[in-house]
Amino acid sequence: MLRHLKPETIRPPFARYSHGVEVPAGSRLVLTSGQLGIAADQSVPDDAGAQAELCFSNIAAILAEGGMTLDNIVRINAYVTDRAHMRPYMDVRDRLFADPAPASTLMIVSGFTREEFKVEIEVLAAG
Repeated sequence: MLRHLKPETIRPPFARYSHGVEVPAGSRLVLTSGQLGIAADQSVPDDAGAQAELCFSNIAAILAEGGMTLDNIVRINAYVTDRAHMRPYMDVRDRLFADPAPASTLMIVSGFTREEFKVEIEVLAAG
């Protein structure tokens, strides 16, 4: 049983995420590499939200191979290439994760391996 940590002695999270998540001893862990918004047919949508959808879809496939689902995610590290891409990414994340949500960090970076990529997401899952 995961324990979501949101101490009342510190400022509440800015969005739908937990400050921390405790993973019980003996849990299996799956760590993904950063997933980019690219489909199996090599297409890359221009929209940051559509790229975030693909990132989480790819993550779901990786987790399924490990016998887990998005519900097993305890931590998200997300990267976007512009402040304008934060909201589209967050809209996708908030739709996919109910409260209590995983711990999460969102960073703005200067770019990825290919110029068309706007979002990259990596996760830690436990189950």
